[in-house]
Amino acid sequence: MSKNPLTIILEANKLNGNNYNDWLRSLNIILDFETQTYALDQSPPASLPEDSSAKERVMFEKWHDDDRKVCSIILTSMTIELHVVTSCTCHAVWLRKLLKELLILK
Repeated sequence: MSKNPLTIILEANKLNGNNYNDWLRSLNIILDFETQTYALDQSPPASLPEDSSAKERVMFEKWHDDDRKVCSIILTSMTIELHVVTSCTCHAVWLRKLLKELLILK
C-alpha cells in the first residue's frame, strides 16, 4: 500500500489534546485529497437488504472501506493516551464526535 505523502503533516502534528482545531484542519486536507472527507460527517449506512442492487452494494462496501481507512488515519495521528481512550469507537464520524466532546466541549 502506498503512503500518502500528506500524512506526514499528521505524523508531525499528532493530536495531543491541545491542538484539536489545527489537527482537524490537517486531517480534512488529507481526507479531501483522498475524497474521503464524507466519512467524518456521514453516519454508517443501514444494513443492505437482500434485494439491493449491485450499485448499492458497491457504495455500501466503499463507505465501509473508506470509513476503516479514515479511522486508521485518525487513530495513528493521535497520542497514545488519546488512542487508548478512543480505540473502541468503530466509525470515523463517531470518533470525530467523541474527540470533539473530549477536547473541545469538556
